[in-house]
Amino acid sequence: MDFSISNEQQLLQDSIARYVKQHCDVERLIKLRATETGFDAERWQAFADLGWLCVPFSEAEGGLGGSAVDLLVACEAMGGGLVREPFLVTAVICGTLLRLGGNPAQHERYLPVLMAGDSQWALAFAEAHSGYSLEAREMIATPGDESWRLSGSKTAVLNGHLADHLIVSARDEAGATGLFIVQAGDPGIRREPFHAVDGSRGATVHLDGVAVTQAEVLAAPGEGLSLLERSVDRAIVAMGAEGLGAMQSLLDATVEYCKTREQFGQPIGKFQALQHRMADMYLKVEELRSLLYNAAIQLDEESAEAPAACAAVKVKLAEAGRFVSQQAVQLHGGIGMTDELVVSHHFRRLLLLSKLFGDEDYSLERYRRLRAA
Repeated sequence: MDFSISNEQQLLQDSIARYVKQHCDVERLIKLRATETGFDAERWQAFADLGWLCVPFSEAEGGLGGSAVDLLVACEAMGGGLVREPFLVTAVICGTLLRLGGNPAQHERYLPVLMAGDSQWALAFAEAHSGYSLEAREMIATPGDESWRLSGSKTAVLNGHLADHLIVSARDEAGATGLFIVQAGDPGIRREPFHAVDGSRGATVHLDGVAVTQAEVLAAPGEGLSLLERSVDRAIVAMGAEGLGAMQSLLDATVEYCKTREQFGQPIGKFQALQHRMADMYLKVEELRSLLYNAAIQLDEESAEAPAACAAVKVKLAEAGRFVSQQAVQLHGGIGMTDELVVSHHFRRLLLLSKLFGDEDYSLERYRRLRAA
């Protein structure tokens, strides 16, 4: 299997990495945490102007890429910096749901605006008692003559505090899961904002008899779960790539610090025990990289083994992310968890990514189940 990327993909990755290094630093992130939105609207528009929001979409859809490998190289470059703009949620997760499940009218209405940076999206799927299941259990969709009525609550809706549009999972009376596009300003919607562990924002969303027309049904009940599963697999590749960029940044920062921090009259990087720990960090990074490229290629080839490959990525993202971030903090000593260093911020982001759509144990069980099938 060829894990090399094309010249165009390398140019995309290099350009994003340069931009992120210049504009997405620790000082900016600390300022963003004090804002209501949690990200920079001007920077988000710059992402759109540079074409980054078009990467998850094919040329036929008005985008610039569309392949899982395109998404991988872009998200790895973003992960190397401290980007808190909602690229993962809006462009990748919700964008994938729209492109895989939407009808032509929905594509025409929503995709150009999303790629232009003029709309924000959020996926509302998690419920208080659902664990990591993608099935809707408490959000009820009641059919009417020409519309549906949604009632219930969704928790941990990333970017839900300001999203213009919500993709909401709900079950019908038979228990089948559907997906519905909800306009966030519609009557009957109440949002309770929260701060995530990495400084990003979200909300708990309550819906009380919110009307959704047939034109806004993204996936009818019975079709929503399959669409969610396919979309989440692509999101896992993006999350894994972002985690890979963060882990590489932690490794680079740790190696550099160990070259300059002196103890007993010499750099601590000369101590063999610490060299072994940094070598183990490097191996974890490369393990994730290999699994990521395998999963991305499997997705692009529409292989039957793609879901299992994505589950393996999620397992390794949690396991390797925990190891690399903890080693980076320990080798930096007491300053490892201070706001002034990138180490603590990557640590928190990797913690969030390790839990989103399933923790290590859940993903390992999913991998076993898929391999057995």
